[in-house]
Amino acid sequence: MNANDSASTLVPTGSAVQAAHAIREGVLREVRKAVVGQDEVLELMLCGLIAGGHVLLEGVPGVAKTLMAKALARSISSDFKRIQFTPDLMPADILGTSVFDLKTQGFVLVRGPIFTDLLLTDEINRAPAKTQSALLEAMQERGVSLEGRNLPLSPLFTVFATQNPVESEGTYPLPEAQLDRFLLKIDVGYPAPEEEDAILASVHRGFDSGDLARAGVSAAVTKEGLLAARAALNEVNVEPPVLSYIRKLVSATRASGRIRLGAGPRAGVHLLLAAKALAALRGRNFVTPDDVRFLAGPVLKHRLLLSPDAELDGATPSDVLREVVQAVEVPR
Repeated sequence: MNANDSASTLVPTGSAVQAAHAIREGVLREVRKAVVGQDEVLELMLCGLIAGGHVLLEGVPGVAKTLMAKALARSISSDFKRIQFTPDLMPADILGTSVFDLKTQGFVLVRGPIFTDLLLTDEINRAPAKTQSALLEAMQERGVSLEGRNLPLSPLFTVFATQNPVESEGTYPLPEAQLDRFLLKIDVGYPAPEEEDAILASVHRGFDSGDLARAGVSAAVTKEGLLAARAALNEVNVEPPVLSYIRKLVSATRASGRIRLGAGPRAGVHLLLAAKALAALRGRNFVTPDDVRFLAGPVLKHRLLLSPDAELDGATPSDVLREVVQAVEVPR
């Protein structure tokens, strides 16, 4: 939506960390042509891509969750598919199935939409548990077992799932074990007043969210460049005090009396990977405690179950996690 931005292909050079930082700047420049604001959300989505994890986007309808995923996919020159989850969606609808070909008189394997680079699953909590499990198994294994064959998914395969936090009728909430498979859970809020003014002005000028090419969104990096930038995680250093800080934060969620179920070891691994990815995207080859604190909410809050007393007090996982983070000493 920013007419002053010019589309250009950015080819990262130098170290993997420099490449990751260049990708961040190039991708944000391109996506801003279609999305007003939401820079923090976009940075976290990129963090998930670089870290090789999946992302859950939670927000009310109309806050550009789908648009951000589509624009991000276009900016990294990747294949993109979208599935609208419904209560009657079956595993075969996303994985694929065999169909009989009259010409060859044999069965032909038809691959489902899961065979892509970036997959947007809209309203993931509307699908029944069987379908959710099929998707989340593929997310974990990075492959699909179909008709007796093991089929690998794209090395870039990343799921951006959305859900509406205020509507529960006709939904199947994700169990804690399935939520734990998501690297990040990002809250997508309303735009600021000046951003909403810019959105209205852009639409008045003819912007169409269904035509990103017309908006000028182009590739800022190739798929190969993005995969190469994932090597940045090997160049990012994490000092022992910061590693210990990550462990203490995760452990503190298990010790809090206001939390019935705390974060497990996978949460600590995800927090470490996300912090390394964030540092690389910001052009640093080291993780700071501030990186860890910034990511504690998106990485940990969806893994927590509050105690009955905390729920009666009206506390949210974000509230309780904020208390836990503040109680843990920050390394100097």
